Amino acid sequence: MRDHPSDEGQAAGSLPPIWTGRATNHIQWALAAAGAGCMALGIELAVDSPWTSGTVPLLMSVIGCVAAGLLMLFGTIAFVHVTVTVDRDAVEVRCGHMGVPRRRIPLASVVAADFDPRVTPCQWGGWGCRWHPEKGTAFIVRRGEGVVLALDDGKTFTVTVDDAETAVRIIRDHLRTAPAGSTTTGV
Repeated sequence: MRDHPSDEGQAAGSLPPIWTGRATNHIQWALAAAGAGCMALGIELAVDSPWTSGTVPLLMSVIGCVAAGLLMLFGTIAFVHVTVTVDRDAVEVRCGHMGVPRRRIPLASVVAADFDPRVTPCQWGGWGCRWHPEKGTAFIVRRGEGVVLALDDGKTFTVTVDDAETAVRIIRDHLRTAPAGSTTTGV
């Protein structure tokens, strides 16, 4: 197994100018379903409440179930999948169906791009958008291969994505062919 992709034998013309990759975590759908179940329980309590102990306990139960359900539902759906797009100017990462959270990293701020064959949620403290003061930021939707970008501020940005080796080759190619002194602005 290679530690990083080999650039040998890759002609610059054989790499596409724009690359899009995706990673999906099907386990997140089960957590989203549990969130929907909590919301349904809260609605059921509100509609068909035979409670005789009073309004305050009922209200607390309904609000608690609906709030927990919304948190689980939207918190997990945001990280069901991630889409990574690499072009000549930037690497853009969008999460979930709405594309939020997202991050756009100008290639002008990328020092190096590396392939990591074994990114795990345990390395970053779980799934989702993660930040560690010493390491940097990561978008982790599943375990497996990922792209690790070394940024000019000394931090890293890691994202799990299928076919990360190709993404790294394209980023490296764009970094090599970038005009000297180019200043790309980002969002």
